[in-house]
Amino acid sequence: MTPVRLRGRWTIEDRLARQVHEVAVEPPAGTRALTVELSYDRAAGVLDLGCAGPGGFRGWSGGARAAYTIAPGWATPGYLPGEIEPGVWRVLTGLYRVPLEGLAYEITVTPHAAPPPPPAPVDPPPPGPRPEPAAARRGLPGLDGMRWRAGELHAHTVHSDGALTVPGLAALARDQGLDFLAVTDHNTVSHHAELPGVSAATGVTLIPGQEVTTDLGHANAFGAVGWVDFREPADAWVRDVAARGGVLSVNHPLGADCAWRHPLAERPGVAEVWHSGWWDRTWGAPLSWAQAWRDDLVVVGGGDYHGPDGGHPPGAPATWVLSAAPGGSGDPGGEGVLDGVRAGRTAVSAGPGGPLLLRHGDEFLAVDADGLILWGPDRRQVIRGDRVAVPAAPGHHRLETTRNEVMALCT
Repeated sequence: MTPVRLRGRWTIEDRLARQVHEVAVEPPAGTRALTVELSYDRAAGVLDLGCAGPGGFRGWSGGARAAYTIAPGWATPGYLPGEIEPGVWRVLTGLYRVPLEGLAYEITVTPHAAPPPPPAPVDPPPPGPRPEPAAARRGLPGLDGMRWRAGELHAHTVHSDGALTVPGLAALARDQGLDFLAVTDHNTVSHHAELPGVSAATGVTLIPGQEVTTDLGHANAFGAVGWVDFREPADAWVRDVAARGGVLSVNHPLGADCAWRHPLAERPGVAEVWHSGWWDRTWGAPLSWAQAWRDDLVVVGGGDYHGPDGGHPPGAPATWVLSAAPGGSGDPGGEGVLDGVRAGRTAVSAGPGGPLLLRHGDEFLAVDADGLILWGPDRRQVIRGDRVAVPAAPGHHRLETTRNEVMALCT
């Protein structure tokens, strides 16, 4: 079948009008697969790439890829496999960076009469022994049939701009002693189909997620809620995720050019106050933002793991959740973990082995925190000892060093 080439020029006015534009194409009858390639001057700007079929969303790869293929039995990571429906398809083009003089582009759409063979499969890493989870290794007590679990709530794979496959990422989380891992690829849910099998193989609870990504801020949608349309206003994300039974968390709200700037009628009750980009934790702005956002904010952490080049493993920072679920593959989809987040039973530490502050019933439990200072709205106290319980008090609390470096947070 003959390729179709679509050429044009995006202007700065196009970018200001809306972030994502559509280029329509109608594959000829008998098309069994589609390959789409996007070319432009990458030194001059940045364009993102995605796809919608006649039946709706079929994938997104942002700026991570210049081409994708969709076939009945397989698709490029970030895209949903399936039949090529007859009718008008739309190449989604995100105008991330467009210069004043505009940015010329060419889109080549190649229809296939027979599906091309899939790429060679990537072998998952060897299972290896399951290390003792961090919570068990540290001897954290249970409470009312629940126990503490450590995990990572923000990580990426090859389904968007990450370096690892889902099995590779889960194995790395397992090796860090994490109990749970949310896989939150940008603006796609193509990774969700892999999660149950990989969870069973690694013993790590894998939570389906999507990082809803725009140029005015990012948010993680957790749970089996399906695809969240990032082109809609942020208020629609809040409504849709709540209606579908999920949890929405504002990501890295002070994160440079991806800081949160969306107007909202209703502010989500969960936020990634501690992001891996908070490398100077004497900087008080994240705590100030959290205090101003809402009084009952549930604080979580996010490593935003993309690959080994990031300089930190999954779980840095680590989010701790007091959960009633058994963990591992016994908590399908991480609903037990998400219930704990909804209830505000969370804490954040620099890593699975770092100093820890837990709101444990009517007490604060400070673990491996000797010499740190417990700070709260009405509390200033030096912790003396490696495992100290003190009466709890309302409000967010934290552990700091004598030079005001934050070491642990507690909802």
